[in-house]
Amino acid sequence: MMQGNPWPRVLSRLSALFLLAALVGWWAEALSEALLLAALTMLAWEGYNLYRFEAWLRKGRQLAPPAAHGLWRHLFDALYQRQQRQRQRRRNLQRLMARYRDSARAMPDALVVLSGDYRIDWWNPAAARLLGLRWPGDSHQRIANIYRHPDFVAFLSSRSPVTREVSLPSPLDSQVWLEIRLVPYGTDRYLLLARDVTHLHRLETMRRDFVGNVSHELRTPLTVIYGVAETLNEEMADDPEVGDMLRLLQEQSERMRRLVDDLLLLSRLETGATPSHPEWVDMPRLLEELVEDGKALSGSRHHRFELTCEPGLLLEGCESELRSAFSNLIFNAVKYTPGDGYIGVRWYADKAGAHLSVTDNGIGIPAAHIPRLTERFYRVDSARSKASGGTGLGLAIVKHVLNRHRAQLTVRSQPGQGSTFICTFPTALLRRAGTRTARPPAS
Repeated sequence: MMQGNPWPRVLSRLSALFLLAALVGWWAEALSEALLLAALTMLAWEGYNLYRFEAWLRKGRQLAPPAAHGLWRHLFDALYQRQQRQRQRRRNLQRLMARYRDSARAMPDALVVLSGDYRIDWWNPAAARLLGLRWPGDSHQRIANIYRHPDFVAFLSSRSPVTREVSLPSPLDSQVWLEIRLVPYGTDRYLLLARDVTHLHRLETMRRDFVGNVSHELRTPLTVIYGVAETLNEEMADDPEVGDMLRLLQEQSERMRRLVDDLLLLSRLETGATPSHPEWVDMPRLLEELVEDGKALSGSRHHRFELTCEPGLLLEGCESELRSAFSNLIFNAVKYTPGDGYIGVRWYADKAGAHLSVTDNGIGIPAAHIPRLTERFYRVDSARSKASGGTGLGLAIVKHVLNRHRAQLTVRSQPGQGSTFICTFPTALLRRAGTRTARPPAS
């Protein structure tokens, strides 16, 4: 057992040794020789203990320390106890790692431990089953060299792959769909998680096909109903009772036609495919047209519009999809802003990318509703939404269009103080007018 401070006892013993040597030397009239002999004796003893100490360290730290006295006993005991604590910590860490790996092996989802450059350090059995990883050939290989799906490679290459997940077919079976997420941990390390979502993918495909097919089948009869109601309304305008019913029929059939059109557009956007033929969209021109449409929609309510565009800033994408998304934002601002209210549209760029913001001083949105605004048919106020003639799909369309263009939607709003919707696009999709390739915008 390690004692307290050994130095008082050591010094007292050394003092007693040299005092005894001095007395003997004085008695024998050989003081210098006696003191020299005492010093040599002390050095020999210390050298012997130093040899035993080095031999103990060299031959094996697993052995108990040899018996010793004084300062050396203190050193042996202190080092031995420190070794025991280190061994105990190592055993605890090994047990913890074993439990971690056992729990990771038991997970039904694939788990892959990646280094900073996405090299594979370890994986569980589910990763071998879902991603086709094989030991030991795939160890320390780049994950993108094994799973070569273009969308997965693009997912890893993006600046912030941890902000979202991606759904892709398994490399072993194209009928099995995986939801893949990248989670950072530690210092420059990642966990790649892959979950089998085949059942959900099939249900989503069935739902999308059903909505698309039903909407397509409804489109023709609704067009016929609207046309007949319009014709009868013109012919029977003199009969107030019948005319009111025909106008109501015409309004409701037009509303249903808009709903069907939005459902068809949303069904097409939900396929997840990127725009097949991207083009450089002249955003200032497009926004000028949409603001004019917003003024026409405003009509007698006389909203004050303000459009600010950074000249020559183009965006790569599908113009028809972008037009649909941006028009929904501007038209929503018109619908939910009282007469003579302010609506500001701004297109600008900074180091984070390009931004389209639509700001109004309308009724605003309570904070509890903001996370659900992009859900299909979600309404903050059902009565007010129905009165405005909305379909409840506008912001869902905006979300899917932005996803297809690798963009994000940010909503800031307070009840009674208005709202701001900001669409942020990555720098890679930008180009200045007159240049051939994209380049980062000026801050």
